Amino acid sequence: MRVLQVSAELVPYAKTGGLGDVTGALPDALRALDVDLRLLVPGYPAVCEALQQAVPLRTLSLPWGGSVRLLRGQLPGFEGRPSYVLEAPALFHRPGTPYANPDGTLFPDNFWRFAALSYAAAQLGLGWDGAWWPAVVHAHDWHTGLTPAYLTHARGQSLGTARSVFTVHNLAYQGLFPAEVYPQLGLPPDGFAMEGVEFHGQVGFMKAALHHADAITTVSPTYAKEIQTPAWGCGLDGLLRRRAAQVHGVLNGVDPRVWRPASDPHLACGYTVDDLAGKTVCKTDLQRSLGLSMQTDAPLYGVVSRLVSQKGMDLVLAGLDALLVGGAQLVVLGQGDATLEAGFEAAAQAHPARVALMRGMDEGLAHRVMAGADVVLVPSLFEPCGLTQMYALAYGSLPLVRRVGGLADTVADCSLENLVDARATGIVFERFDLVDYTQALRRVRTLWSDPAAWRRVQQVAMAQRHGWDLAAQAYAALYRSVLQ
Repeated sequence: MRVLQVSAELVPYAKTGGLGDVTGALPDALRALDVDLRLLVPGYPAVCEALQQAVPLRTLSLPWGGSVRLLRGQLPGFEGRPSYVLEAPALFHRPGTPYANPDGTLFPDNFWRFAALSYAAAQLGLGWDGAWWPAVVHAHDWHTGLTPAYLTHARGQSLGTARSVFTVHNLAYQGLFPAEVYPQLGLPPDGFAMEGVEFHGQVGFMKAALHHADAITTVSPTYAKEIQTPAWGCGLDGLLRRRAAQVHGVLNGVDPRVWRPASDPHLACGYTVDDLAGKTVCKTDLQRSLGLSMQTDAPLYGVVSRLVSQKGMDLVLAGLDALLVGGAQLVVLGQGDATLEAGFEAAAQAHPARVALMRGMDEGLAHRVMAGADVVLVPSLFEPCGLTQMYALAYGSLPLVRRVGGLADTVADCSLENLVDARATGIVFERFDLVDYTQALRRVRTLWSDPAAWRRVQQVAMAQRHGWDLAAQAYAALYRSVLQ
């Protein structure tokens, strides 16, 4: 079965969050199931520099003017299968993130940048590479949302048009652009309608995908249900309810080759579920390197996250005094909202031995925080899947999460019943408010006061398996179903 995966991010070449992790890990898991999967990614500088054995395939004239070139070659890390790179220096050779300047300002031409990516994906789905023709195009998130629309409108012209699967990683980011750009897209005039690409008078990339895709997936079963409600559907819940039969929740996985404390090269000392001594070494190493007081008798809380309200970072900041009770410490790694960054910076200055802030994202340091922390905070307002809590489970760092989205699907609360049944893996709270959050912190302290119980929960957490094999099986079955 031939499948083309198209995405705006791909670890290790471009990453702003979980999207890059998912698209980087899924190909190998699918390959193990004999899925002939190839990648299409934008030609960012890191991608073009890494591409080996590059062969120019074709030059594509874009409906709105200009042209881009498609390269086929080998990307290190994905050897054994050709990858496609959309070479367009004017669109993709820029400093900053895939979407914004270094100062965080979104690129004003993101519409054209990712419309070009979608158009190229659809052309490959129409057999643009004569030597390889995908049966399914799997598009990820709003950046590729026009791909299913292009494929749908091409079916009347080509019997060999690929089917489409679209994965929603976060419905809150929809790719909305002014209506006046629609006539230049190369889509039929009647496609700009409520039953099509139009969303409240704008061009909606996400809306286009949800209307046109042959199958829709989200990154956890709970999130698949949540987005069909007015509370979490971001205005698209009605469309999603109408297409409920095509909506599937497939829980993300984590790569055990990358997130494995026994062999993690970033750690001061490896450890396993049967020998946790190395975790204490990792904690003291983290404390020492960040200038925190060297103590092991109180919990160390870790945050590895975008510093935004969606991730519950305002709760963490507002509840800082409750967190620091009893000598606890907090390590924060991330960047985002300027007000939240300033708040954590002020906390670090006020409590230099107990609070540390590292702005930005450092992969090695993220691993060290996962290993050195006793508790990892993921108190999200909403969370489509979340990978952080699964990393925390693998490293025996108990996740403190809100019962929402993928967090609800992956973390079992340390209730009395779950403790007795050896099912507890973390601390879960319900309402997104300071009272519920600080009560969860109290429950951490209660569990911490019983070292034997804490260790048992750690061991159950580390025994969980969230590899990509189950997700890959679900995706492979979905590909087969859309081909039927």
